Amino acid sequence: MAEADPYTILGLERSADAQAIRRAYRKLAKQHHPDLNPGSKAAEDRFKSISAAYELLSDPEKRARFDRGEIDASGQERPQRPSYREWAEGAQGRHYQAAGDSPLGGEEELGDILGAFFRARGGEGGETIRMRGRDQAYQLGVSFADAVLGATRRLTLPDGRTLDVAIPPGLTDGQVLRLRGQGGAGLGGGPAGDALIEVHVAPDPNFSREGSDIHLTLPVSLAEAVLGARLPVPTVAGEVTMTVPKHSDTGTKLRLRGRGVAAHGGRTAGDQIVTLQVVIGEPDDALEAFVRDWAPKHPSHPRRAATERS
Repeated sequence: MAEADPYTILGLERSADAQAIRRAYRKLAKQHHPDLNPGSKAAEDRFKSISAAYELLSDPEKRARFDRGEIDASGQERPQRPSYREWAEGAQGRHYQAAGDSPLGGEEELGDILGAFFRARGGEGGETIRMRGRDQAYQLGVSFADAVLGATRRLTLPDGRTLDVAIPPGLTDGQVLRLRGQGGAGLGGGPAGDALIEVHVAPDPNFSREGSDIHLTLPVSLAEAVLGARLPVPTVAGEVTMTVPKHSDTGTKLRLRGRGVAAHGGRTAGDQIVTLQVVIGEPDDALEAFVRDWAPKHPSHPRRAATERS
């Protein structure tokens, strides 16, 4: 199956700037978000593809490496073809040999030869030399919810092996996880190296994170803000019902305890902070007539702070 191109997924030209990338992601993410398409596996898969594409293209270094063909769309290293310059500029006696390769035919072949040599020495009464295998680095993209709640995600390695990576609750973008014994093979019976998994968290169009708390802006109607209401509110773990108190306003902050980053180890669960945003919508004649004739008992001064500073 052909590799999905992140530019194609977001509907962008390769010359798109950072603002165009961000704008395209927000538009598509809101259209295909699982909360807006409940039960749709296609929408869920599409949302994951959109998030992964944005995670790569929004990072200038990763985008540049992808454009140069050094990494694929999932952020994994591509095998680099040796160039004439690498051969011609090698150390004396190593011309026409890819940089980093052994004159005996590459690292793997050299390892086989040395392994056989060391085993032979051991069989003849000599001391067997044991060497630990090399650590190997990989990258893995996860969703915002996976990082907040924890999950297990499967990583397919270039050699076809798969690793099940446990994502701990509260993982942060760029955090490196170590899988012991999953790296390069040891030499002479030595232990294997480790796999170092650098995890990147895709942004979410609705939620943001500060420490262990999750933040969400919730639109409410004028009537709901003035009279109060019981409203459904999305959280990373699913929808809950929240009470909006009477006489609320734009900027009012409400706290959903325990609905932030999941508890892990000795850390308690964070909270979700919901900031209300009053949306009037299109006023009708009745609302216009009411406002025109309304004389508030306690007039508000919404621009007072701005005028006092000027």
